[in-house]
Amino acid sequence: MKIAVLGSGVIGVTSAYYLAKAGHEVSVIDRQHGPALETSFANAGEVSPGYSSPWAAPGIPQKAIKWLLMEHAPLILRPSIDREMLGWLFAMLRNCTSARYAVNKSRMVRIAEFSRDMLIELRAQTGISYDERMQGTLQLFRTQKQLDGIAKDVEVLRAGGVPFEVLDPAGCIAAEPGLGVVREKFVGGLRLPNDETGDCFKFTNALAQLAAQMGVTFRNNTRILDIETQAGRVTGIRTDQGKIVADRYVVALGSHSSHMLRPLGIHLPVYPVKGYSITVPIVDADRAPVSTLMDETYKIAITRLGDRIRVGGMAEISGYNNLLSDARRATLVHSVTDLFPGAGDIGRASFWSGLRPMTPDGTPVIGPTAYDNLFLNTGHGTLGWTMACGSGHVIADLISGRTPAIDTEDLSIARYRAR
Repeated sequence: MKIAVLGSGVIGVTSAYYLAKAGHEVSVIDRQHGPALETSFANAGEVSPGYSSPWAAPGIPQKAIKWLLMEHAPLILRPSIDREMLGWLFAMLRNCTSARYAVNKSRMVRIAEFSRDMLIELRAQTGISYDERMQGTLQLFRTQKQLDGIAKDVEVLRAGGVPFEVLDPAGCIAAEPGLGVVREKFVGGLRLPNDETGDCFKFTNALAQLAAQMGVTFRNNTRILDIETQAGRVTGIRTDQGKIVADRYVVALGSHSSHMLRPLGIHLPVYPVKGYSITVPIVDADRAPVSTLMDETYKIAITRLGDRIRVGGMAEISGYNNLLSDARRATLVHSVTDLFPGAGDIGRASFWSGLRPMTPDGTPVIGPTAYDNLFLNTGHGTLGWTMACGSGHVIADLISGRTPAIDTEDLSIARYRAR
């Protein structure tokens, strides 16, 4: 079949790769001049299945009030008279219960664990390289209250068979020796030894090259204007370069998916949650992180990517904008210099922001729609890199008429109609 994939971020490119591997004729359409130039460009770099958790969790509304008052706030809310934003926030608050958190986290861990397995398989089959490391993730707790609050997460990890270690300060330093000089600043950690790290931009571009060798066509610099439909089917994609016709269509447009689908009567609850990152050249490798560390207080990920440190995080709800804020940069600098002083040259750091496509329940939307030849692979939030290979494999299976290796019934957009 001819398949058109809308979007060339990490989700779109992995979808295209697995569809081509399944024997389909695939084209990828994107407004940028190459792959992974928006949300996938400079993310935190972590592949963390065990850390897959919804932002909507018990106690979050109360924590959010405290966060908004912090100098280095992990959450920034810029409310406006925006029905889309207000509706998304309300839906997210409805998911802040223990019961919904457990269901949503189990869904996220399911797709993330499968994705990690597919990434391992892909790496073995292709030899793809992207500054990868397989040394786990350490979630670092600066206060005893944070450490005492991990019971629900540990319960889900144990139920899902995900390996983990609860560490004292000495154990944290054994995992991340650079923390030895700031021992007094934390009380313990939760380590997920099977997690990985890597440069998402490098991975996506390397995979795009492999996909192109398999026959995938990349239609760069092509702006998608709308999706044309007739009698319950998509009949083509209208672009500024002409109409593109295929047998099946996959929307992987990240935060812009909902606007593209709305004229079709598909109400996809995906909204942009802005994140920031800095990329810092390493000047003292002994002081730098060896893998990924999650600074729980500021919700910041600090990741080793070759000879660089990627520091990323925060959640800014402010609509569709990519403006850079000096205050957000200061938070990233504070986190990395506080925990890994002297590791990198902050003066040469590059600063970036991207729009993460978030669903109110945290779980991505993967699967069919009411249009029998239109499929979705979007809404991965902060975990697009973590979930990419699994999501691409699943969508290729569904389009090819194969039964996916994991349960996908509760991953499609139908779960919102059921509620």
